Amino acid sequence: MLWAEEDFISHYEYGQMLYANPRGISCVQCHGKSGEGQTIVEYRDTDGKQALKGSDIRRNTLDEMMKAVNSYHEVMPRYYLTEQEVKAIYDYLQKKNAAYLSKIAAHNATP
Repeated sequence: MLWAEEDFISHYEYGQMLYANPRGISCVQCHGKSGEGQTIVEYRDTDGKQALKGSDIRRNTLDEMMKAVNSYHEVMPRYYLTEQEVKAIYDYLQKKNAAYLSKIAAHNATP
């Protein structure tokens, strides 16, 4: 009965699934495939060409992410995610961006 102790999907896969479609609107649409941020829409107004961009969330802390998804914003919807769901997304992004985050940490550690 060893198989009975295994999860249907891994914690990483759960985070990946939530990031792709947490509550009908994908994080990917604004924050990009890896959380790097991307342009949502470009438009022109009286000041010329403008762009609405999703933020880079790769270096956000778990607390920052928790607050962001459960707060009201001008553009981003409020998702009402549980702590476990946000943690899964956070862990997914940390693992997916491990090389990038290591490079940033090494750069910041260099005097």
